[in-house]
Amino acid sequence: MYIPKYFKIEEEEVIYDFIDKYGFATLFSQHEGEPYATHLPLMLNKTENALYGHFARPNEQWKDAENQQVLAVFQGPHCYISPSWYETDKAVPTWNYVSIHVYGKMEIVDDPKAVFDSLNDLVEKYESDDSPYSLGEVEPSYVEGLSKGIVAFKINITKIEAKAKLSQNHPIERQKLVIQHLENSTDEDNLRVASLMKKNLQK
Repeated sequence: MYIPKYFKIEEEEVIYDFIDKYGFATLFSQHEGEPYATHLPLMLNKTENALYGHFARPNEQWKDAENQQVLAVFQGPHCYISPSWYETDKAVPTWNYVSIHVYGKMEIVDDPKAVFDSLNDLVEKYESDDSPYSLGEVEPSYVEGLSKGIVAFKINITKIEAKAKLSQNHPIERQKLVIQHLENSTDEDNLRVASLMKKNLQK
């Protein structure tokens, strides 16, 4: 990924928090000689420096992805930035966004306990705190049957690239004008980008 120095995210914890918050990723590999992508939730295991996930078994991406160097892209908030907000005629439109690219070697996970643990971690992350649902309370034979319809995997991370393009290459006053316009919006992405820009200015 092309990352100018002022857009590069260096802090490991910031990167990990971003992956945790925006866990629905796009996973790329080569399949039958062509690029192939699947959209799916991935779980980060910081202790193992790995990502966990699963394919639907009919999705043939898993058949030749093992041992490949794959790429998982985590896309955060993004929005259009109008030059009209700058009060100048020496500017062009641009786009602000945050994106994390995670590279790694994929391995297929066959162990039934490891597969269940991976699924359970996913459920526990996304179920609300007051939810009565628990994968551990589902009929074991039902879970076992459904597990046969998926292929679990682990991506052993080899490299991470992280980019936050948040107008850092513009003067502070111009950044403040962008934030002001974004905060006047009702669009969720606009508001999230504004919040990230404000945090940048507070560093």
